Amino acid sequence: MRIWSLHPSQLDRAGLVACWRETLLAQAVLARRTKGYQNHPQLVRFRADAEPLAAVGSYLSGIAAEATARGYNFDAGRILEPGSFSGRIPVTRGQLDYEWQHLGAKLQRRSPEDAHRWSETEPAPHPLFFVLDGPVEAWERVQ
Repeated sequence: MRIWSLHPSQLDRAGLVACWRETLLAQAVLARRTKGYQNHPQLVRFRADAEPLAAVGSYLSGIAAEATARGYNFDAGRILEPGSFSGRIPVTRGQLDYEWQHLGAKLQRRSPEDAHRWSETEPAPHPLFFVLDGPVEAWERVQ
């Protein structure tokens, strides 16, 4: 499961679709609608918030907005708590940079056109997150 800290506009089509599906699964875990993935490390940042379902709803809303901008039809009606989160969640610069390199490697393999676009930009966070100095997040499984 990869719930990207990166801005959804920086993902290629496959990354955006996978992120939508995987975050819907994360939402199901947080809503206690499934028993799978209960201990997935990327859920730590949502669980740490006082309103985890609202936070993941805000994240999903950002993904849905990007999908709409690209002409895709993601069912935003699947978001349990859209628009009810007013906060933001911290992400470290180290985490953002790690994910940026991880995305670049994926794009090199599956989407050379997107890899070229990637090489000409800098990492930006999903609107839910704000960047703090620091290393890769403790919950990340660095490969």
